[in-house]
Amino acid sequence: MNLDKNKVVIGMSGGVDSAVAAYQLKEMGYEVIGITMKLWEEDEENYAEDYGGCCSLSSVEDARLVAEKIGIPFYVINYKDKFMEKVVENFIDEYVSGRTPSPCIRCNKYIKFDALLETAHSLGAYYVATGHYGVVKYDEKLDRYTISKSNEKRKDQTYMMYSLSQEQIRHILMPLGSFSTKEEVRQIAEREDLIVARKRDSQEICFVTDDDYARFVTEHAIKPIKKGNFVDREGNVLGEHQGVIHYTIGQRKGLGITFGKPMYVVEIKADTNEVVLGEHEEVFKSFLLAKEVNFIPFEDFEEGYACGAKVRYAGQPSNCKLYHEGAYVKVVFDDPQRAITPGQAVVFYDKDLLVGGGIIL
Repeated sequence: MNLDKNKVVIGMSGGVDSAVAAYQLKEMGYEVIGITMKLWEEDEENYAEDYGGCCSLSSVEDARLVAEKIGIPFYVINYKDKFMEKVVENFIDEYVSGRTPSPCIRCNKYIKFDALLETAHSLGAYYVATGHYGVVKYDEKLDRYTISKSNEKRKDQTYMMYSLSQEQIRHILMPLGSFSTKEEVRQIAEREDLIVARKRDSQEICFVTDDDYARFVTEHAIKPIKKGNFVDREGNVLGEHQGVIHYTIGQRKGLGITFGKPMYVVEIKADTNEVVLGEHEEVFKSFLLAKEVNFIPFEDFEEGYACGAKVRYAGQPSNCKLYHEGAYVKVVFDDPQRAITPGQAVVFYDKDLLVGGGIIL
């Protein structure tokens, strides 16, 4: 396929980041095509006004107005079936199985940098772009493409990109990676009179409009969510829980029962429908096993490879060493980590360089 390296398709969510990214690309001389990905259909009439997620009518219209203002073609394309298959169904299955999933990571892997990239190639575009905060480079010494943290560390989104392949990364542009602050991005939007200049950032998962994950899973799970028992490490029954989907590792509040001392969720046993409670020190672990591990600067690592690892998006990398453990990777931390949660991602860094990551098993 003959692809044009001067042509780029950008995913436009209707927010300020993708709007300014589109503007920057055009200023850099690229032929830019704006696309809003239709991922989810919300039936509630007030969804657009109350939540304004990336799939709402208001966000589509905002993206359309931005595209018109900066003078690029704009399309809305339906990716709902693939989004349901790759993201939503996995989200439901993981919660029912007692794990806490990261749907945005799967959306990046299968939708934004896979399905959208296919669309870009079908239009003859070599690149796909987003408003993500990260830096893509080609490292001649490694002969590989790399991803590093953005200059705006508070908005850095590289945690969500660990699973991308070399073939995906070579076709990605992230023009916001060089900005030092989010305010600089908003100032450009204001200067160019873009309608989204002061639009607030969307925080919720786009298909869970009220942030009530348990409600969503209950309504969409194939089997009814059943109550079960809180137990201690010895299996002694402590009380009744409302269903494993309501709990996550490290949780203290919202248990619905009191013990005269703080108790925390330390394990979720979906197979027996039990939620294990323990004291605060039991929430800390010194190691984890990760599955589906992907590395970006290299194919594999030497035993005992030292790096930093984040076990949650908002966390900071903690020093650790990596070891092979059959089909998995064992991550051993210098200091115990709080609330290591199955289903979440563990992501590895060498200073600002994104090394890779996997799913906590």
